[in-house]
Amino acid sequence: MFLHRSCSRMRKRSLSREYALQILYAVNIRKNDQPHYVQEVFWQNHADEASEVKDFAQTLVQGTVSRLDEIDPLISRYADNWRLDRMAVIDRNILRMATYELLFLPDIPPKVTINEAVEMAKKFGDEESGRFVNGILDKINKEECKKQL
Repeated sequence: MFLHRSCSRMRKRSLSREYALQILYAVNIRKNDQPHYVQEVFWQNHADEASEVKDFAQTLVQGTVSRLDEIDPLISRYADNWRLDRMAVIDRNILRMATYELLFLPDIPPKVTINEAVEMAKKFGDEESGRFVNGILDKINKEECKKQL
């Protein structure tokens, strides 16, 4: 995907989220690789990317990976009748990243986070992924985010 330098901040953040998803997917699939190694290889192949795109993607990846012990139990709690290890890898990583965003990046409106996650799920998941991701994130937002206020 080619990104013009004049595109909006939200478009850059959308691209960052897609890159972060690709990195998280690779980390999840290649269980023997360390996240920093996967990121290093990824950014070698995207060396010309704008620094703000790269910085936000790295924030999402590093934050998500560092908080998995907190994020995964929340997703499991709100994913009725779904075990985390039985979820599609794409859906699981979108949920992880968006949950990180909802809980630990308060400058991003929850509506934006959820919408971006649903759009990625529709783009990269199967035909039910958008609804699945939306349902879980909506519950997390309503229950967990209000606890933080």
